[in-house]
This record gives sequence, structure tokens and C-alpha cells, in this order.
Amino acid sequence: MDSIFIEETSKTPKVDFNSQTGFLYLEGVSIPENTVDFYRTLIYWLNEYAINPLSETTLVLKLEYFNTSTSVVLLDIFKLLSKIKGSKVHWYYEIDDVEMEEVGRDYSGMIDIPFKLISVDVF
Repeated sequence: MDSIFIEETSKTPKVDFNSQTGFLYLEGVSIPENTVDFYRTLIYWLNEYAINPLSETTLVLKLEYFNTSTSVVLLDIFKLLSKIKGSKVHWYYEIDDVEMEEVGRDYSGMIDIPFKLISVDVF
């Protein structure tokens, strides 16, 4: 299975979904013009990866900001991950970004996989 790498833009995050390591990265800002179109490939990839996943899969999120439609897609991604044994989420947020920390806590309460909140000084 091929990995996916998409460069970050001013409206979309960097994507690095690596099928060889099991690390899935989303970093930056997520306010795409059409959120469903942008994330469709990632959802498809994740469904294919779920057929024969590695023993550990880690979704690493370092999102500075995302819109409401992205929040819906993130929940879909978390639900897909919850079906993959050995999955976990690492949710990074800047230490002074209380809203992003709260959103991470909210998501962690909605899904049944290990969800680690990690504060950093700056991205």
C-alpha cells in the first residue's frame, strides 16, 4: 500500500500518512474550500489501510486551526481509527491555546481509543 504525502498550503494541512511506519500526520491549518473533497482521499486510504494495518497506528495532529466542517471529518477519522486495533491519537496544542486543548478533551471523550493531549510552546 502506498503512503500519502500532501504539502501544506495556507488552507490545508500537511498530510503524511505512512503505511510503512503506521504514523499518520496532519499538521497546520485546515480550512479547505471543500473539506469533503480534500479529506475524501484520506478517508479512502484509511479504509484501505484498515484491511491490513500495522500492529500500532498513531494519528499525530498538530493543527493550529480548523473549521467546523473539518471537525466533522476528524470525528469520522477517529471513528475509523477506533476500528483498527492498536490505534492511538496524539493531539498537540500550543500551551496557551485553551480552545484547542478543550477540543482535544472533547474528542477524547467521544472515542474509545487512547488519546494523548500534548502541550508544546509553539508549533
